[in-house]
Amino acid sequence: MNGSSRTLWIMGLVAVVSLGAGLGLSQLITSPADAAAQAAPPDAGPITVPVERRTLANDVVLRGDAIYENPVSVVLETGDIGGPAIVTGQVPVVGATIDAGQVILEVAGRPVILLTGELPVYRTLRPGVSGPDVLQLKAALAVLGINPGDQASPAYDSATSAAVEALYARVGYPAPSGGEDAQGAVTAATEQVRSAQDQVAAAQRALAAARAGTPQSQRVQAQADVNTAQATLNAARTACTDPTAPECDQIAIVAAEGDLAAKIALREEINAPGDTADAQSALSAAQRGLADAQSAVSKARTGVLTPLPASELVYLAAAPRRVDSVEVSRGSLAGSSGVMSVSGATLQIAGAVPDADAELIAEGSAVTIELPGGDEVAGTVQSVGAAVEGEQPAEGRTRVVVVPGELTDAQRAELQGANVRMTIPVSSTQGDVLAVPTAALTAGPGGEARVEVLGDDGESTLVTVETGLAADGFVEVTATDGTLEEGDRVVVGVTSAQDPADDPTDEATSDEGAG
Repeated sequence: MNGSSRTLWIMGLVAVVSLGAGLGLSQLITSPADAAAQAAPPDAGPITVPVERRTLANDVVLRGDAIYENPVSVVLETGDIGGPAIVTGQVPVVGATIDAGQVILEVAGRPVILLTGELPVYRTLRPGVSGPDVLQLKAALAVLGINPGDQASPAYDSATSAAVEALYARVGYPAPSGGEDAQGAVTAATEQVRSAQDQVAAAQRALAAARAGTPQSQRVQAQADVNTAQATLNAARTACTDPTAPECDQIAIVAAEGDLAAKIALREEINAPGDTADAQSALSAAQRGLADAQSAVSKARTGVLTPLPASELVYLAAAPRRVDSVEVSRGSLAGSSGVMSVSGATLQIAGAVPDADAELIAEGSAVTIELPGGDEVAGTVQSVGAAVEGEQPAEGRTRVVVVPGELTDAQRAELQGANVRMTIPVSSTQGDVLAVPTAALTAGPGGEARVEVLGDDGESTLVTVETGLAADGFVEVTATDGTLEEGDRVVVGVTSAQDPADDPTDEATSDEGAG
C-alpha cells in the first residue's frame, strides 16, 4: 500500500469505531423527558403552610380629585355709586385668601367689605329701614366681635349705625355719611330746639308768677290799710257814744265805714289767687313747640347716622375664601358681571366609594394620600355622603371628602387639580395575632371553623378555631378546641397524582428548549 491508501483505511476505521461508540452510549443515556415518562406518578399528599403571627388590617382605597370646594362668582351692586364703577385698588392676587371683615376690592375710592351671609346685597341700609338683611348684617357684625345692638330687632338703629362706623374704622376707611344737606338740617333743627326751650322757660316763669299772685309787700300794706280804716271807724263811733255831744260826727262814721269796706275789698282782691289759665295755655303751646323741634332734630340726626351703601358690601355664605381668578384690574370698570371667582380656602380631595365601603368609613378617620410624585402625606376624612349642590352622586356610590394635613407650598402646588390615590384604614387587629390563609379554614359538622394541623409524625389533627379579622387572604384565628401555635403547619390543599408526561415542568422545559 502506498501512503494515500493507508490514510483512507485509517479514516474509515475511525468512522466505524465512532459509530459503534455512539450507538453504545445511546443505550446508556436517558433524556429528562424519557426519565419523567418512565417514572411512576408521585403519591398524593397535603400542601401545608406555617401558622404566622402578623398584624392584619383592612383598607378602603379610592381615587379623588384635589379641588378647592364651592367656587362662586363675586358680583358687586354698583347702582348707588353715582358714577362709573372704576376699580381703584385693593385688587387681590390669584391664590390669596380673603376673610370676613376684610376689604376685597376698592371701587371709586371706596372699600368693598366681605361679610358672611346667605342673602345677597339688594339695597343700601340706613337708619329707619328694617328687614331680614338688617338681621343678617347684625349677625355678621357680631361674628366679627362688633356689637350691633339688639340682634333680635330687624331695625337699623343708632346702635347698628355705630357698629357699621366701627367696621369702617377697622378696615381703615372713613365711614359713609348723609352729606352736607343732612348736616345742615341737623343744625337748623338744633336751633329750633333752643328757641323752643327759651319759650317754654318764659311760659313757666309766667305761670309761676300767676300762681304766686300779689307780692307779699302789697298784701301787708292792704292789711295795714284795713287796720287803719278800722281804727278810724272805731274812733268815730267812740266820739258818738253820746249822740248829743258836739264831737259826735255821724257823717264821719259813715265815711269811715265806707273806707273800711273799700280797704277790706282791696285786701281780698290782693289776697285772691291769680288767674293761671292764660299762663298755662301759653306754657302748653311752648311745650308742644319744643316737642316738635326735638322730633325734627331727631329725624335730622337720623339722616346723618352712618349708612351702609349697597356698593360697599358683599356677602358670601362662608369665609375664609381662596381667590381662584380675578376678572378686573386697577383702572377697569366693575360691571354687573363677577369681579372675581372664589372658592373654599381649604384644599380638599373628593372621591367616591361603593356604598358598602362607605359604611366602614367614619368622619375624622386618618387617610394616607399618595402625591403624583410618589410622596405620601397624611389627611383626614372630612365628610362621608355629604350632598353637593348641583351634583348628582353615581348610583351605588357615596361621596367622600378628604382634607390633607399640613402641606408645603410645593406639595400644595403638586396636589392642586391632581387625581390621587388615597388609603383609608377601616379595621385592624391592633397588633400581631395568629393568622392562617383563608384556604386553611374548613367547616365542621356544626358549622364551626376548623384547621387541620399536620404534626411532625405526619399525622394530622383538627383544631376548632374562632375567627377574627380577615385581610389580604389571611384570617385571625384563636384555638377553642385544641392547640395552635406560631409555626404549626396547617393544610391548605392536597397534591394529586398525575401523568409525568403532563407535568407542566416538562412543558416549561420543552418550551425553553424550543426557545
